[in-house]
Amino acid sequence: MMIKGASSATFVRRVAIALLFVALACVVHIGSNGVPLFAAIASAVALGWIGSMWRHDQKLWSLSQRIEAISGQGQQHSIADRLQENTEGLEAALSAMKHRLTERHALSGLPTREPLLFRMEADRRGLVGALAVADFERLAGFDPAMAERVLLATVSRILRMVPTERLIAHVDRAQFVIWYGPDIDPAIARSELDAIAYALGSTVTADGREILPTIATRCASLPDGSAPSALLAQTLASFAIPTGSPNEVHEFSPASIAQEAQRYGLEQDLRTAIMRNEFDLAYQPLIDTTLGSVIGAEALLRWEHPVRGKVSPAIFIPVVEAAGLAEDVGLWVLNAAAREASHWQASQTGAMRVAVNISANQLHSPKFTECLKRTLHNHALEPGSLEIELTEGVASTNDASLVRMFDQIRALGIRIAIDDFGTGYSSFSTLRQLTFDKIKIDREFVTEVDRRPESQAICQSIIALGRGLNIRVLAEGVETASEYRWLRHHGCTHFQGFYFSRPLSPEDFLAFATDREGLGKLLRVEPGFQPVERVTA
Repeated sequence: MMIKGASSATFVRRVAIALLFVALACVVHIGSNGVPLFAAIASAVALGWIGSMWRHDQKLWSLSQRIEAISGQGQQHSIADRLQENTEGLEAALSAMKHRLTERHALSGLPTREPLLFRMEADRRGLVGALAVADFERLAGFDPAMAERVLLATVSRILRMVPTERLIAHVDRAQFVIWYGPDIDPAIARSELDAIAYALGSTVTADGREILPTIATRCASLPDGSAPSALLAQTLASFAIPTGSPNEVHEFSPASIAQEAQRYGLEQDLRTAIMRNEFDLAYQPLIDTTLGSVIGAEALLRWEHPVRGKVSPAIFIPVVEAAGLAEDVGLWVLNAAAREASHWQASQTGAMRVAVNISANQLHSPKFTECLKRTLHNHALEPGSLEIELTEGVASTNDASLVRMFDQIRALGIRIAIDDFGTGYSSFSTLRQLTFDKIKIDREFVTEVDRRPESQAICQSIIALGRGLNIRVLAEGVETASEYRWLRHHGCTHFQGFYFSRPLSPEDFLAFATDREGLGKLLRVEPGFQPVERVTA
């Protein structure tokens, strides 16, 4: 079969153009040391186009043989037309690709995202070093011209510090990426990125003003076979993840980004958990051995998600605090606990105390004292029925306003306890001035206290401190009979932990609180029990 002369000539002419394109690329590569990348790209594109033309011609030949075998009724004309259309489409695609590969950012003149992705795909593996002027948007909000000057100064500094063989791309308004290819040691790349970030954070002077930009950095590896576009998108998105100091180089992997995505999902679910009635409280009994009875319970927040199931407090409580939800969630807990305590008052157990954990955000709210007063009133709680627990870090803030707040809270009949005592930095003056009602020994020192001399020394000191300041001391996290016996023998009279009971539902808690016989068995100390003596150096 013969193709029409005009179509054959067109095909040959286009092949010749492609060959000239290859030759031009070679000339550029040889004649200018400054643009080897362009030469490489041009050569690759041209050769790919010729290969595509060759494959297309092979398909055309095969198709023509089949057509000739069927009939000789002028099918050659339509085949040549299809070849003409396809080659024109290839030329258009090549033109669009050349445009994308030469795209430059209008402000900085640096390559944009497309050339970066092309290089990453060609290299297959390497390391992305991302830099961002973290406070650019804030500055641009009130002084766009100054923000632009700071950005241009940043670009100038990057170009001076980064070797010319590195590809630098301006991928977003104030975000830049340095591509470290497969031939660069990742340790060297990270070290270089760290030095660049440090230098970029120095003062920028413009129009007589000095600006100290905040530079955030990210680092991510591209394994062989991974999608460059996905890695780049995830790396840039990670700038929205809080990481502490913005001036440190933070390396993100797909696994860490997936964890952040899960954390974000948790945060979104927590924002609607109250509305969807997904929260609940469990109550862990508080034991007074001098009375031989349950005197109350600590209210512990629980979350059962309809899809995730029961989520551990160790997972969701930090998200609540980081997302700024502590005040709303804390208010829900306070009201739910007070409501339950009012039920205890009406039951056969009589009035018992409910202890509620209070966050720093709640404590520092100017309306906190009024909130407590309203809670007592709304639920008709008797004085002494509510106790708030503060972590040692929160409680150790010794200032005049906090002293006044504590006095106001205690005037309402509400008791105040320090939780996890021994892990923070409370001073003796803080304990005296803020007048706490209870100290809770942290479970870290309670665990195996019967066998650990260091924990014994700490527990004995805290018990003696409480006795001297007339403050009740409670041992938290008691899980074994041996731990309970040792602490009881050394003067501790208030307890909480799995040895006595796990956190219970409201119904089960009331059943436990009224079972004095069962509690009595747990409280008995065996005759002849000898505590482990503390070994002194």
